[in-house]
This record gives sequence, structure tokens and C-alpha cells, in this order.
Amino acid sequence: MSDTADEPYRVLSETGEVCEGATAPDLDRETLLGIYVGMRYARRFDERAISLQRQGRIGTYPSLAGQEASGVASTYALADSDWIQYQYREHGAAIVRGLTPEYLRYWMGDEVGNAVLAEDRILPINITIGGQIPHAVGLAWASALDGGEECVVCHFGEGATSEGDFHEAANFAGVFDVPVVLFCNNNGWAISHPAEEQTASETFAGKAVAYGIPSVRVDGMDPLAVYEVTERAVERARDGESEEPRPTLIEAVQYRFGAHTTADDPTNYRTEEEVERWKEWDPIPRMERFLRDRGLLDDGAIDSIEERIEDEIAELIDEAEAMDVAPDTMFEYVFAEQTPRIAEGQAYLQGLRERHGDGALVRDE
Repeated sequence: MSDTADEPYRVLSETGEVCEGATAPDLDRETLLGIYVGMRYARRFDERAISLQRQGRIGTYPSLAGQEASGVASTYALADSDWIQYQYREHGAAIVRGLTPEYLRYWMGDEVGNAVLAEDRILPINITIGGQIPHAVGLAWASALDGGEECVVCHFGEGATSEGDFHEAANFAGVFDVPVVLFCNNNGWAISHPAEEQTASETFAGKAVAYGIPSVRVDGMDPLAVYEVTERAVERARDGESEEPRPTLIEAVQYRFGAHTTADDPTNYRTEEEVERWKEWDPIPRMERFLRDRGLLDDGAIDSIEERIEDEIAELIDEAEAMDVAPDTMFEYVFAEQTPRIAEGQAYLQGLRERHGDGALVRDE
């Protein structure tokens, strides 16, 4: 499976036709439409979330526009029992597993959103860069030691490969033959730092060579290619009897159309011409063309999908904003057993609420 060639693996052309010499994966109608709807849902959720942040209704939010295929299609290639280690931009993965109002609550500052993710076998959202990778490898190793068939897909950006956590985890995965898929979402920019300044390696996939594990570069904006390489990696990870190493490093080459987060201004470090060039590879119209050509999608179906997505997201937002969550719940998800210092902070906040009421911006002297 190792393929660190400069050109990423691709099934669909930029216009959504099957590339010459390529073969589309044999997927049923439900899966193909599910991937398409998931990407449409992710794009619309992204637009609404950015609008909510601009209105002060949620906190800082990381946009995924352009990266829908990597999160959605890779998750469709997993079994329900497989774990996903989230970074912070893979909203598409959470959408496939079933988005709840609590997920939106997380971006409102309520940690209950992280707790609910675990019910769908998604590990907590990770804001630190690369810190989640050793945890994913550890979870996958534990599963193997326990005789389980679960694998773990760990998402991270290319900037995380500059952190020691990535190298320690990849080395451990190779040495102990861990059933993990290290999924590097190379979107070209680690905030304002370009990918070509992250490493002197020709590719990020090439880093796997040092750890004795296979790798592949894939067009991360091609949902069919993403599905295919993820499925192959997961199948091998589950096959403990195979002579091939079980871990895989996938480099998904893609682009984020928007800002790094709503606190970022990308016009300071990239041009609009660059963004427009990458939009020619937009995963949603590519998949739409593929489905239309096969008679699986038409204008009427698209209108129905758009209407359903709009209604579902509106309802999601209403339910999230209607939830009554006490501010001091932020102290409940830091450690399994509360430390004295955290307990002291929680008691202090409770005292402020009793004296001044919720929402009172008063500093207690």
C-alpha cells in the first residue's frame, strides 16, 4: 500500500468524472448518497456555525469548508465499533456518527459536548497540536492486547508532524504493530505557516518510512479515493494475522477554503487566487457530478436534501441554545477525580452565582 509519490491517489477528476485508468469503489446507493449528504450537511453546518460565532452565540470555531470529504468519507469506511480520535476540524466525522445538540454546546463553551462524543466512539476534541496522537495509539494498542478487532483512526493536521508527539506515537505504532490509522489532513497551512516550511521531506506520507509502516497519499477532496484508502488501511489494521504491518499513515492532500478559525484572517498570508484555484477541486460538486452521471441524483433530490439539512440544523441550533447547563459543569470533565484546587475553583464560582446570579459580570473582591 505504500505510495509516497508526489501525485496523490485519485478516483475522481476535478469535474467529478472517473479518472482514466481508475475504478470507482463498488459501493451501494445508500453509502454513495450518504457520503454526499454528509458532505452537504457538513458544509451547511459550517456556514451556520460561522454565522453563530459572528453573532456571539458560540465561541471560536474552526471551519472545515473544503475538507468535508476527508472527515465524512473516511468515517463511512469504518465499523461502528471503531474509534475516531478527533482533532478539532473534523466535524464531518461527528456528523456521520450522529450530530447532537450537545456537540454544538461544546462550541458554546460547555464540556458536555465532549462527553457525548464518547458515546459514539469519538474521543474528546483536541485543541493542542499533536497531543491526541499518542492517546490514539495507546487506545489501539489496548484494543489489540485485549483481543478486540477495533481500530482507531486518528486525525491531525500536517503541522502536528512537527511535534514530538507525532514521532513518538508513530514509532510506538510501528514497533508494537498497533491497529491504528494515522490520518494526516494536509490542508496546506498550519494557521499561517505553509506546509512546505513544515518539513524538508518530499511528502508527509514519506515520514512513515522511518517507522517501518506503510503510507499513502490521497486526494483528500476526492471522497471516493478517501473511502477506498481508508477502507484498505482499516482492513489491514484489523487483520492481526497478516504479514503486513497493521498501522498506516494516510496523507490526505486538501485545502481549507476559509480561515483557520474565526479568530484568523487568512488574507494576511495567502491570496484569493490560490483559494479559487483550490475551489476547482471542491469535493461536493465532484461527488454530485458522479452521482448524477449514474442516475442517483437529480435537481429534485438535491432540493429535498437541502431542505431537510436546513431544517435539521435549525432544529439542532434551537435545541442547543435551549439547554440549561450550569456554568460550573466546566469543572466536571478535567480529571476523573476532582483535585482540591479544581474543587476550590468550583466552590468559588458557586459562591459568585449565589450572591450575584448567573450572567452577572461581577468580580468578587
